[in-house]
Amino acid sequence: MLEARYRRLRELLQSYGSCVVAYSGGVDSVFLAYVAFDVLGDQALAVIADTPSLPRRELTEAMALGRGHGFPVRVVKTHEFENQEYLANPLNRCYFCKHELFEELIPLAKEEGFSTVVYGENASDVGDHRPGAQAAEEFAVRAPLKEAGLTKADIRELSGMLGLPTADKPQMACLSSRIPYGEAVTPEKLRMIEEAEYVLRDLGFHDVRVRHHELKHGHLARIEVGPDELGRFLADGTAERVADRIKEHGYTHVTLDLMGYRRGSLNEPVAVPIRFRQPA
Repeated sequence: MLEARYRRLRELLQSYGSCVVAYSGGVDSVFLAYVAFDVLGDQALAVIADTPSLPRRELTEAMALGRGHGFPVRVVKTHEFENQEYLANPLNRCYFCKHELFEELIPLAKEEGFSTVVYGENASDVGDHRPGAQAAEEFAVRAPLKEAGLTKADIRELSGMLGLPTADKPQMACLSSRIPYGEAVTPEKLRMIEEAEYVLRDLGFHDVRVRHHELKHGHLARIEVGPDELGRFLADGTAERVADRIKEHGYTHVTLDLMGYRRGSLNEPVAVPIRFRQPA
């Protein structure tokens, strides 16, 4: 079955004739870009958005990965931080981000003769909270991984078979996802989150999130690490060292979430007003 789904992906890509891949350096987009280039050669182009919500290391690694595996990557600047709807951080914040991205990619594809724009939504994402999928639908952006029926587990397995280093890469949502809905997104908050997560990653923690919460007096960092990593975090004075280093990046308080990392924890009920904004 996996072989059939993979074959279907390649057939879909071949049917486009050419495509621009919305690339982020994550598991799905790396796999999609690699296979697109394998199928279409120079008729495939990966494009990554340089934005404050993308960690600098992720950008560097995404570019290096493209070079190392032979597929071209282009960088574009997006401007979602000029959009007050995005900065207000409503429940559908991702809609405004993807809308801005596709507003850049669709004209680029047309100007350079690429027939289709594709992105990395997969079959595991069906039914999840995905406002970005609405933007993709509006711009007629294709999701060949989903159309081929490939799940996240499938993509990791195939990535390993193809020798891609992202096969076991942790999930990496944008930095804005660390801020509770209804609290404003700012470049300064994202810088704090990015540096705080580097503290943990540099210590070898694999599944990491630093959730940013605004307090009446200062900022709180709520750390999530993988449930199997909680013991190591709490041993040998690691928690104290982490707290001290994270406070150097502007946090007043540092806490550990004892439930550990779980995808989409900010979609859980929160004790702040949430404003939902309809797209204009």
